[in-house]
Amino acid sequence: MLDIASKFKMTGAYIDGQWVKASSGKSFAVLNPANSEHLADVADCTKADALNAVAAAKTAFKMWSGKTAKQRCDILRKWNDLILANVDQLGALLSKEQGKPLAEAKGEITYGASYIEWFAEEARRAYGDVIPASRPNTQIVVMKQPVGVVAAITPWNFPNAMIARKVAPALAAGCTIVIKPAPETPLSALALAVLAEEAGIPKGVINILPTTQTSDVGDVLTTHPDIAKVSFTGSTNVGRHIMRNGADTVKRLSLELGGNAPFIVFDDADLDAAVEGALNSKFRNSGQTCVCANRLYIQAGIYDQFAAAFAKKVETLKVGDAFDEGVTQGPLINQNAMTKVEELVGDALEKGASAIVGAQRHELGGLYYAPTVLRDVPLNARVLKEEIFGPVAPLIKFEMEEDVIALANDSEFGLAGYFFARDIGRVWRVAAALECGIVGVNEGVTSAVEAPFGGVKQSGLGREGSHYGLDDYLDIKYVLMGGLGH
Repeated sequence: MLDIASKFKMTGAYIDGQWVKASSGKSFAVLNPANSEHLADVADCTKADALNAVAAAKTAFKMWSGKTAKQRCDILRKWNDLILANVDQLGALLSKEQGKPLAEAKGEITYGASYIEWFAEEARRAYGDVIPASRPNTQIVVMKQPVGVVAAITPWNFPNAMIARKVAPALAAGCTIVIKPAPETPLSALALAVLAEEAGIPKGVINILPTTQTSDVGDVLTTHPDIAKVSFTGSTNVGRHIMRNGADTVKRLSLELGGNAPFIVFDDADLDAAVEGALNSKFRNSGQTCVCANRLYIQAGIYDQFAAAFAKKVETLKVGDAFDEGVTQGPLINQNAMTKVEELVGDALEKGASAIVGAQRHELGGLYYAPTVLRDVPLNARVLKEEIFGPVAPLIKFEMEEDVIALANDSEFGLAGYFFARDIGRVWRVAAALECGIVGVNEGVTSAVEAPFGGVKQSGLGREGSHYGLDDYLDIKYVLMGGLGH
């Protein structure tokens, strides 16, 4: 069982400030993907629990939105401080349920907290406007107000940060929230609620519904008339379903959906920097991120040199348990993930690609897959069309800049893209030409709380982080004030 500090051993749902069992009395097991260790049995929430959580959030909304921005700021700041004070325990908990290496898990805790700190500050900057009116004795005033109750549906790959990135702006704006974490990783969500309560966040403001009944509970959250906004991170297919569900009540949506990030290396690039950037982008969280490099296009003049240098680096990556010294690569999240990675690699090899490194399960067995580099991957390979979500780097040779732009943009997705080049004209041209919401130029990791995170095309709607992120939780109200003459 879980050997984490006792205050983080909560296994109930968190509804209206209370730790409760599921209304059905049922629970589900949470396992460590590294070794199938049984960590906990967690409340398996139902539609009835979801309805109770929405009602609690609705009741709490008037009180929470009525607080001053300074009051909300102070409470969020205290929550941030408590998270940072408990980073070791929270990181260990995250590593156990998700599998990522401990150092990376602690980094996620700090990253998640940065959103709470940022939006605590932004709470006091939800500025309106006074607009000069064209009619005498009138004044045009624009004010911003919280949208209402928010539903957040979060993924397993960043079980702390994806919650913090949604809850922080919602609470800063004056909204209340109901969270449905991924069934693979509910414990990190519940741990955040423990510290939220300790920070003084009132009952009903945050509600958390662990569940394996994802469709039933998700449908309540995406159709309920008292939910004003849904923020979702996950697959494009589920995002489309959420859009359809929200149509009848015209919900505000933030959707961070699938990705298929191109990573381009031009022949004028700093080769060492490009190799390091590709390594950081592709293999973070064992390739289980929506913004990691999914297809690597290397210009012909440096293709062989890059492939050799990159493969040499990949061979040094250490695979293993999150708590083992020097490990940088953990397991895949479940057997479905393993099956998909094996199918994508097998398809590429059958169609003519060759494996430089890996292309097989790791010798550790279980859910460990060896970090893999494939070269000469044909353009009809599935691995270039689908989101891999695993430690597999397919290399493709290209000749001309216009060719690679066309290839990079030949996708329904448009979340992140990366390229390495020195020519300043090329930098501007390619940055503008890539059809994605995030572009890394000579950098393999782009996430930052100050920057707007989000995609275009079928990678989603809205932005998280930055000062733009608060606006997604605010309604704009125009007030015309007349009769102002003497």
